[in-house]
Amino acid sequence: MSAFSLVRAGNWFLHSGIQEPSGGFSRFYRSEIRKNLPVSTEISAYAAKALVFLYRTTGQTEYLDAARRTASFLIDLAWDPELCIFPYEHPSPTPDSPYLSYFFDSGIIIRCLVAVWQETREDRLIELASTASHGMSAFWNGRDYNAILTLPDKQPTPRTAQWSTAPGCYQTKSALAWWEVAEITGDAKLRQDYLDLIESGIHTCRGFLAGANERLKIMDRLHAYSYFLEALSPLLDRSDCRQTYIYVLDEAARYLRELAPEFVRSDVYAQVLRARVRASHVIPVNVAAASEEANALAGFQSDNTDPRFNGGFLFGKRGGVMSPHVNPVSTTFAIQALEMWRAFEAGDSESCLQSPI
Repeated sequence: MSAFSLVRAGNWFLHSGIQEPSGGFSRFYRSEIRKNLPVSTEISAYAAKALVFLYRTTGQTEYLDAARRTASFLIDLAWDPELCIFPYEHPSPTPDSPYLSYFFDSGIIIRCLVAVWQETREDRLIELASTASHGMSAFWNGRDYNAILTLPDKQPTPRTAQWSTAPGCYQTKSALAWWEVAEITGDAKLRQDYLDLIESGIHTCRGFLAGANERLKIMDRLHAYSYFLEALSPLLDRSDCRQTYIYVLDEAARYLRELAPEFVRSDVYAQVLRARVRASHVIPVNVAAASEEANALAGFQSDNTDPRFNGGFLFGKRGGVMSPHVNPVSTTFAIQALEMWRAFEAGDSESCLQSPI
């Protein structure tokens, strides 16, 4: 595997300035204008889970302290107790940030609260995680879950060819929050809602990539498609889930290699690699392919004298040219995937079974 430094990645989360004083995280740093984009509630949640992962991996409490600051931001500032929902960005609405809420983002935030609770056992974290899980019923329209709601009226936005504006199998990763909350609280309804959405995903996932209206946009859909793999991971003892997992993983890996010379996202490399390792107890790992993905992924880590970039992972590469942007999601997925690959090579089967961030 190409050189990869977990230490430098951890320092990027702590010291790059991507985490705002509020505890929230920007989507990424705009180097051309020397400014962070607005704080995203979803990205903040991913970053906090990365910080928990870093704490569990290294034992360094500064990571957990930073994750707790983000969890407090999500509860005390981002959560709207009157609407019982998480807005898309904070603050909103503003001239730069529409007043919206995403189904997908909501589940990612809840999973963050669960992860921090697992380390701190703060009652308010799991209490809000449960409340917010049931609050996601606002997205249900009687047939499927709307992807985006306007606020404060909670009306669905129009569905377009962009995957994130419409329902799909990718939403199951958000529903994974219901499974995780139910594992703690015993909430049978949340557990069944998760299983119902998984069942729907199994029947619809094979048409998801066909929704791209341009060839290279398949790469963006691979990112979302891989979310379905992550959502299936607790159910790999079921033969239908395992067979669907194999199909989706093989298709994602094939398209990844076909499109990579023209356009590739680092997070897709991470998701495919992570999916291979996570299922290694029931699905044989293609070691040559996984090694290739790990090497390619490690090459996206920034080695830069500017602390706003150094150690983070670049978003992607187009026509062989690296993107100038380092962002929390790419870095989050990359560090977990590469550490899981290290664990697999070392024969540490328990670390291979961890839940995907």
